Amino acid sequence: MDDLIRRARNGFTRAFGGKPDGCWAAPGRINVLGEHTDYNDGYVLPYAIPYYTVAAVARSESPTWQVWSEATGETVTFGPGRVREELPRDQAVSGWAGYVAGVVWSLRHMADAPVGGARIAIASDVPTGAGLSSSAALELSVLLALCDLFGVDLPDEHKVLVAQHAENEYVGAPTGILDQTASLRSLPDSVLFMDCRSGVVEALPFPLAESGLDMIVVDTRAPHRHSDGEYADRRADCERAAKLLGLDSLRDVRRGEALTLPDQVLRRRVRHVRSENHRTRTAADRLRAGDTDLRFLGELMLESHLSLAADFEVTVPELDHTVEAALRGGAWGARMTGGGFGGSVICLVNSDRSEEMCRHVAEVAARQDFPEPRFYTATPAAGAHRLADLPRDRDHVRGSTYRSGTGHRFAPCPNSDAATSSPAPPTACGVCSRCTGSCSNPARPSRSWRTGWCGRRCSRGCCWWDCAGSGTCAPHSATRGPS
Repeated sequence: MDDLIRRARNGFTRAFGGKPDGCWAAPGRINVLGEHTDYNDGYVLPYAIPYYTVAAVARSESPTWQVWSEATGETVTFGPGRVREELPRDQAVSGWAGYVAGVVWSLRHMADAPVGGARIAIASDVPTGAGLSSSAALELSVLLALCDLFGVDLPDEHKVLVAQHAENEYVGAPTGILDQTASLRSLPDSVLFMDCRSGVVEALPFPLAESGLDMIVVDTRAPHRHSDGEYADRRADCERAAKLLGLDSLRDVRRGEALTLPDQVLRRRVRHVRSENHRTRTAADRLRAGDTDLRFLGELMLESHLSLAADFEVTVPELDHTVEAALRGGAWGARMTGGGFGGSVICLVNSDRSEEMCRHVAEVAARQDFPEPRFYTATPAAGAHRLADLPRDRDHVRGSTYRSGTGHRFAPCPNSDAATSSPAPPTACGVCSRCTGSCSNPARPSRSWRTGWCGRRCSRGCCWWDCAGSGTCAPHSATRGPS
């Protein structure tokens, strides 16, 4: 980490002159189990890995954002016109800098945060294109920096939504909340069990060393791009299947119910989601019960990969051959991690056999004429955090809606003293594009929403606020998450 901080700081000085106000770091992640379940309101079991993106950031007097990347050596500059609220997709900032612009856009327009111009230098050792959430690491490092520098006080679960919204709506990658949650909320020596419907996150012990095991990440170096169409197609398949079954999401599918679907492809998609949720809950139950011999995960990981290959059809030959080679090389289990269509494989293997397994995987890749794989040891690491103190002068950040102790969330409560004395309670709204496309919450009467804060379940109630027509408005609890 010290080397990354030095590289980010030095890059900042070379690109902009002077010193940054601070540095913020966010990690990549792997997902032990629970693939393509997050956007189906299911269960996931990720943890952060000890590879980070560091953002060295300073406020700017001008209303522009300058972003330098160590990886490309280029500086991208964009102004308010590229992050205005109703921005056509073809006018958005593209490439790696689009993730930074998306965070600025999401903070300014979805959270009404007073985010001004900034100079940002990025250094990272999170492998890109490997399915290890390099994009979420970039988003969260910049998001934390801007929140700190401009006095934006958001709970963690809302930071996750801001980052996800940036990736979904600005960049155009239809991901769920798994990546951002893992990057922000992970703890050392723990795995996160997350219910993607309620938003509840539970840290469970993950004693790899005590079990005498390593989790090895094999970056197959097969291209991996979520903004390509295949990932979106799988999500659309799931949404279509849920609609045909009369369900809010595939989390609710019952045993045998998929057999009523007329399309065999959709039946396979449903079978994967249902079985993957079962595997993830099984693993979480055993970890919660104190099972310290993590070898039991091997079989579940292999079952997951086979389901992703046969039923969800998101693997490629590089992934499948790597899983087979890892098993022949001594791994207890292996599976692809991430969205698929390239990327990485995670392998659970005895620590004293890690090198042997890696050699065997590399030999198989060479025989298949695949790219030479790269190997990383993935111990559970800390989530996103600030690395350097802020300057003492914070007077310029007055006026943020988001202050500790106010009880505010994404908009002031319409029934609070800060609003009008006798407003009507919010009515049910359809905030995401799959509903009505407009929000009738009187806290934000002029807002034209795209996905909104209540996410995929917007048709169930009124945005973030739970008024129920009583005239007394209260936000949902932090543990419950959006309804």
